[in-house]
Amino acid sequence: MPPPEIETVDDWFSREVAKPRFYMLLLAAFAATGLILAAIGIYGVTANTVARRTREFAIRMAFGAGRSDILQLVLSLGARLTIAGAVIGLAGALAATRLISSLLYGVKPEDPLTLASGLVVLAGTGLGASYIAARKATSADPNVALRCE
Repeated sequence: MPPPEIETVDDWFSREVAKPRFYMLLLAAFAATGLILAAIGIYGVTANTVARRTREFAIRMAFGAGRSDILQLVLSLGARLTIAGAVIGLAGALAATRLISSLLYGVKPEDPLTLASGLVVLAGTGLGASYIAARKATSADPNVALRCE
């Protein structure tokens, strides 16, 4: 009688966790893509606003506003966008908990630490993208911006 198929515990374990590991990697790839798209979107909206308001920023700087004031003004716009997106995203995440609960292992879908860490990562990404666009606003020369028309 031939022996049954013999395999190591490592081979058996790898075969057993292959499907959940694939789902986790797929979910992580979509999450990274979403994070990149969110950063690009916030940067694009903020950069467009900065480009349209260049004259206003030049006038503010000509009347004595410092670069830090302009930076704070643009960052507040980005912060508002980021907070609005975080609130909508948190509501969506809580609504989708039933859909992803079968994919989670050892974590509850409504885990506050996980949700908070996700919000911190997204808020940091949004503020970072806004900061990059805000630096462009502070580098504008008031003389050039006012003489462009």
